[in-house]
Amino acid sequence: MSGFPSPASAPRVWQVGALCRAVADALDARFNPVAVRGELSGFSRAASGHCYFSLKDPQGQIRCAMFRRAAGLLDFSPRDGDMVEVQGRLGVYEPRGDLQLVVESMSRAGQGALFEQFLRLKAKLEAEGLFDTARKRPLPALPKGIGLVTSLGAAALHDVVTALQRRAPHVPVVLAPAAVQGAQAPADLVRSLGALYSLAQRGDIDVILLVRGGGSIEDLWAFNDEQLARTIVRSPVPLVCGVGHETDFTIADFCADLRAPTPTAAAELAARPRDAWVADLDDAGERLALALQRRVDIAGQRLDAAAARLGRPLNRMAQQGTRLERAVHRLRYSTLARLEKERQRSESAESTLMRALEARSLSASHALERMRLRLESLDPRLVLKRGYALLADERGRTVASVSQTYEGQALRAILADGEVDLTVAPRTVI
Repeated sequence: MSGFPSPASAPRVWQVGALCRAVADALDARFNPVAVRGELSGFSRAASGHCYFSLKDPQGQIRCAMFRRAAGLLDFSPRDGDMVEVQGRLGVYEPRGDLQLVVESMSRAGQGALFEQFLRLKAKLEAEGLFDTARKRPLPALPKGIGLVTSLGAAALHDVVTALQRRAPHVPVVLAPAAVQGAQAPADLVRSLGALYSLAQRGDIDVILLVRGGGSIEDLWAFNDEQLARTIVRSPVPLVCGVGHETDFTIADFCADLRAPTPTAAAELAARPRDAWVADLDDAGERLALALQRRVDIAGQRLDAAAARLGRPLNRMAQQGTRLERAVHRLRYSTLARLEKERQRSESAESTLMRALEARSLSASHALERMRLRLESLDPRLVLKRGYALLADERGRTVASVSQTYEGQALRAILADGEVDLTVAPRTVI
């Protein structure tokens, strides 16, 4: 019949599953194993540990699956937009008839050669001692100025400035802008660090932050420059490197005094919150106040004990009064020095501490005045001025009773304005 193929030329009729298997076998024989380079798209990791994504370029895309065993061997965190190279086997996912690449390994595109350069430079600088922990310096507890090197257009600049304004708005920040990506970036970074080193040597800043956001190994390559590494090691003040994400490492990280996982973390490490310093000062003020009160109480107790032990009160009273005044002066000057030192650590707490000091000093002065009045009340001269006399025998012992005397005994009478020698007369019998 016209218009219909003859039975001899009719195509083979396939079962769907058989056709999928035949296509898969043809692909396997023609292409596998296969290596593909492209951009990650729609990357997701299932609860099972398997990863699913697509590889694409301007001309097309292909669905991919990476099972848990292979995904567990990844040495980086894949993200949409990353350029990667994968190796695997091309096949057909028969339940849906989809073309699928089962990925057995993945690396960032171009990572192999760059990573080899990174390892060679790392080994060289490590052998020279540039990474030694012994030369790493602690960060200043209360920086007076912070230097910052990053790009003017980087998100890292906003993150760092926001964190510093929140935690330590009183600390000035000096920005030395530099390119953080591209061929000119290493020289820019070295130049900006040099400018900050001059300020550090003048004492204007005492810590430096070198930061940029995350990216591929190519994006971060400027921070694997040998000249930059040697410049970082020459920093006159502690330097914090916060480059990339937590899983990213560069040569600059190993050379810095401290490595931060992110730019924001670098800012947080360099500046302790102002509220924490104020809280510490409040605690110190309370401890000093308690210590001052205890010292005053102890001095008062010693004064009472000294007054009770007085044999000849005139000289002993003067000695104890002098010692007490010296102790109070030493206590006052010591307290003033300690409070002044604490005040210098945060100007925001100065007025509070000074008021506390004045109040405590006034309290101590009142306590001293009360002690002085108590000592004066013990002064025998006040009694002698009223016409009384103090009798003492030849050995200086106080005579308080007739039973302590005998006829002819030599005595001394101590009056308000001098002393008189006496002799005990015979007793008159009445």
